[in-house]
Amino acid sequence: MFTGIIEEIGKIRQISLTGRSGQIRIEARKVLEGTRVGDSIAVNGVCLTVISLNTDGFTADIMAETYRRSSLGQLKAGDQVNLERAMAAGERFGGHIMSGHIDGTGVIENLRREENAVWVTVRTEPPVLRLIVEKGSIGIDGISLTVASVDESSFQVSVIPHTGEETTLLRKNPGDLVNLENDIVGKYVEKLLGLKEAGKEEEASGITMDFLKEYGI
Repeated sequence: MFTGIIEEIGKIRQISLTGRSGQIRIEARKVLEGTRVGDSIAVNGVCLTVISLNTDGFTADIMAETYRRSSLGQLKAGDQVNLERAMAAGERFGGHIMSGHIDGTGVIENLRREENAVWVTVRTEPPVLRLIVEKGSIGIDGISLTVASVDESSFQVSVIPHTGEETTLLRKNPGDLVNLENDIVGKYVEKLLGLKEAGKEEEASGITMDFLKEYGI
């Protein structure tokens, strides 16, 4: 598990792909501390397994499913990435629960400054957007952020100066692709209530609007 509090910005040294799978080599320092082969590191929010280490970086495998679901396949040597080691037991929990399993990607539509913060608008597909709620949590390239607003095609977050300085988000441009991870609690609720297919909520779960009103929801 991860928290979405980025520890370090790393740099891509090399991506070697054959088809939709291969390996990625990343230059890093801080996330190497205490890390062993077999440990997990989130790279732009994608949970990857360390297969080799050296004094200034690590190597991980990329499988076809990771390529399909995320933006990792579009990275190139020299690109910067957000890095976070898996959460250690007993550590402070500063963000929200993240698995490092990407639900889909989004496209940055706009960056707009408002005093000391920057509003970032991200357009994404309905399967991802469905589980994004105002004032809920969202993972963008591995960063734990609070959703400020959401509509039928996009959502917005407001990025404080510290987050902007410690991550790659505000170095993006309109049109850039980002990895998105929905709040895991929302995904489990959706599964348990059988709300997967839009328009079939009542049929699948037995929960109707009248039922919710009766119990004050």
